[in-house]
Amino acid sequence: MPRLLLAFIKSVRKKFFQFVHSKEWLVLILFLYSLSVLFFWLSPHHFLISHVSLTDCLPPTVLFGLFVLLPDSFPLQIRGHHVAQLDPLGIMDADLDSYVPTDIITSSDKLGLYGLDESDLDRVFRLPTTTYIGGSETALALREIIRRLEAAYCQHIGVEFMFINNQEQCQWIRQKFEKPGLMQFTLEEKRTLLARMIRSTRFEDFLQRKWSSEKRFGLEGCESLIPALKTIIDKSSQSGVESVIMGMPHRGRLNVLANVIRKELEQIFCQFDSKLEAADEGSGDVKYHLGMYHRRINRVTDRNITLSLMANPSHLEAVDPVVQGKTKAEQFYCSDTEGNRVMSILLHGDAAFAGQGVVYETFHLSDLPSYTTHGTVHVVVNNQIGFTTDPRMARSSPYPTDVARVVNAPIFHVNADDPEAVMYVCNVAAEWRATFHKDVVVDLVCYRRNGHNEMDEPMFTQPLMYKQIKKQKGVLQKYAEKLIAEGVVSRKEYEEDIATYDKICEDAHARSKDEKILHIKHWLDSPWPGFFTLDGQPKSMSCPSTGLSEELLRHIGSVASSVPVENFTIHGGLSRILKARCAMVESRSIDWALAEYMAFGSLLKEGIHVRLSGQDVERGTFSHRHHVLHDQNVDKKICIPMNYMCPKQAPYTVCNSSLSEYGVLGFELGFAMASPNALVLWEAQFGDFHNTAQCIIDQFICPGQAKWVRQNGIVLLLPHGLEGMGPEHSSARPERFLQMCNDDSDAFPKITEDFAVRQLYDCNWIVANCSTPANFFHVLRRQILLPFRKPLIIFTPKSLLRHPEARSSFDDMLPGTHFSRVIPEQGPAAQNPTGVKRVLFCTGKVYYEFTRERKNRNLDESVAIVRVEQLSPFPYDLMKAETDKYTQAELVWCQEEHKNQGYYDYIKPRFLTTVSSARPVRYVGRGPAAAPATGNKKAHLMELERLLETAFNLDSFKGQS
Repeated sequence: MPRLLLAFIKSVRKKFFQFVHSKEWLVLILFLYSLSVLFFWLSPHHFLISHVSLTDCLPPTVLFGLFVLLPDSFPLQIRGHHVAQLDPLGIMDADLDSYVPTDIITSSDKLGLYGLDESDLDRVFRLPTTTYIGGSETALALREIIRRLEAAYCQHIGVEFMFINNQEQCQWIRQKFEKPGLMQFTLEEKRTLLARMIRSTRFEDFLQRKWSSEKRFGLEGCESLIPALKTIIDKSSQSGVESVIMGMPHRGRLNVLANVIRKELEQIFCQFDSKLEAADEGSGDVKYHLGMYHRRINRVTDRNITLSLMANPSHLEAVDPVVQGKTKAEQFYCSDTEGNRVMSILLHGDAAFAGQGVVYETFHLSDLPSYTTHGTVHVVVNNQIGFTTDPRMARSSPYPTDVARVVNAPIFHVNADDPEAVMYVCNVAAEWRATFHKDVVVDLVCYRRNGHNEMDEPMFTQPLMYKQIKKQKGVLQKYAEKLIAEGVVSRKEYEEDIATYDKICEDAHARSKDEKILHIKHWLDSPWPGFFTLDGQPKSMSCPSTGLSEELLRHIGSVASSVPVENFTIHGGLSRILKARCAMVESRSIDWALAEYMAFGSLLKEGIHVRLSGQDVERGTFSHRHHVLHDQNVDKKICIPMNYMCPKQAPYTVCNSSLSEYGVLGFELGFAMASPNALVLWEAQFGDFHNTAQCIIDQFICPGQAKWVRQNGIVLLLPHGLEGMGPEHSSARPERFLQMCNDDSDAFPKITEDFAVRQLYDCNWIVANCSTPANFFHVLRRQILLPFRKPLIIFTPKSLLRHPEARSSFDDMLPGTHFSRVIPEQGPAAQNPTGVKRVLFCTGKVYYEFTRERKNRNLDESVAIVRVEQLSPFPYDLMKAETDKYTQAELVWCQEEHKNQGYYDYIKPRFLTTVSSARPVRYVGRGPAAAPATGNKKAHLMELERLLETAFNLDSFKGQS
């Protein structure tokens, strides 16, 4: 019975397809199609799909009847990559899925799916405009159609692109992979490719011979990466690219440095010498983390090109947004608005590309106006393993590259053991980026010949894979044999080329023995020509006054309180804010927002680019900034008054970021690397949220100069303050930043004339908590006027933004004024220091709560309050002056934070060093706690009341030693 039923079904199907080929069927279809077109254009929703062609819309059987076309082309274009021969080892499915789509014709037994059989293989079919397999031919036999489609989509290249919602781009990709004869290379191109494969392979072989027991994270199994990168660079250079910024993990990094960036081989080899001394330039880093900058002539295009490989930590993918930020900055400084002159290349491992969330965050910056770099070429070194973890345990998606689909980036999978296929795909990737200015992914499917590092035993966890790898012939050997068989090179020429490169390595190794000291500065990835002296030192050790003339302050204030564009309607509430600003300028008194405006505006006038980025920074989380005005009557019409400051000013960039901390902070860090003459700031929505970007802070910002001799002047604005808003909207975790400061808490430094600036030069970053708008103004301007660059961490206020007492006079900002590291007591207590019974040292907004409480208790003469504005480096000289002034008083550190948080653990040992441990330092603040703040308003107020009581009860420490 089943046989009879099957025969009946087959007979019906065949008759149906015979009818489909008849003229009557074609007439019927055309009639129905005409009706559908009429209905379609009458529909109010036609615009939603108007870009989709008829061939994209109709089902395969209708397509077959209408165009007399094999309905197989679309399944192969969509799913051919599932059956492509991508794994060099031949043991893994292309996408980890053993399921082969049933509608893909890869053998004659699938013809029955379409009511065809082997007798139809020689029938000729006309081709539609949605395929280029015919070349100049408009019709092909079914057998040839299948062969050409399989050649295009099912061999060593798998193409994912049919998810892209742009017909022009899809057609462009079809043309690149379907046209017959496209993958043809000249003899010269093949010779160049072989030479690059020799360098890539023999470099790793040389390292293995010389240092077999050293970790180097070699490239064996993916040697075609080197020609892949050089192909992308060559093609991009032909398109006009002059600078390429690269980021990559440890795998193959030394090979890239040697054979792509062209770092001197002896500088690489000497780092394997355990006797090599480190220069006194910080901690340094392992050799496979270092970066490099090199400008040279591209030998293929004969054009100048600059290559920069960014230094990065072991934290995989963390460098991605940093690279994008630096790329954006270089594009900005050379007015490259389309990304034609500067581009980025990012290398990834398969496990990290699928597993690390920062990859997704970085992709989502790719098309944002203030963050786009106009296309990045991503190269995934897909060795089908993550340390010891199999792919099916490392990701839930079929491919490691599926994350790229969210931005409609085409994905080109390629078998890394086919160097010519790799070269072709990389050419297409570079051309795509140059044509469409969008991201593209090359998935280099390869293997890892050794363990995760050269000391690791992979057979413990992947025995079958590594049995196959041991049998696997190297890609260089296979490709050389192919070219020898083709007559492109002789075996003698091939062996001579190997011997030549081996000698280059041996000679470099001999020279490397002369290197006695490792200078990390030779590995700088972002030099700043002209900013330092020739030996890399600051040109001076002084900082000029950060004050401004009253005329300039008034001018900036007038811009801040006006709308410089005609016919622009602002919100009524904003009108009141601008009027209030105008009144402040007239009264020579400014608040926090206006102080920031004046700092930014003055730097812009001096030619310093200012870039402020973060969530909601244009208006400000607390609705205080309003640097971007929105017309209330015209959608998306905006005005940035600060860009109307003066005719020859630098541009001001203020941009609301995506809801990301890790990716965006990394991006801004990269932007700040490109030039010392820019003030780049990242503001957290609340300081509490910076810990989502902790990797960037811990691995790049804090130790960046120590590891890579790379200064950076990025500014972090972190809103901080316990105000009853709960544990997630109260603390910027100052204790964490202070714990990472590199100054010695037990040694009182030598006080010299340039002590204040010298301290800044020696520190790894600056941590400040300003209590006045004027001091905030000065610390921002000082950041640029210093003769060097250090990261600046500022704990910014929330309640002080509108606090009536948090105002500064113009007098505090005039020429001759500067940032105050410590603000002494300025009231009655300072007039009679011997009569002071207690000195409260504090920082930030808690000062205003203390002054109010002191006034209420009539203790103005008995209690002095000293504000520490610069927490690190610790102002030993000024703190000693204050403690020496109040010889009879108790010394108390006061903070609103909990005892195990905030500043106390940092301040106490330095305080004791300042007073030589001769006087105790008391603590006033909240007790230890797990959470930074309570979420209960009543509990918050009770804690504050206890804090104030302890601070101003002069008997609170009686009986304590």
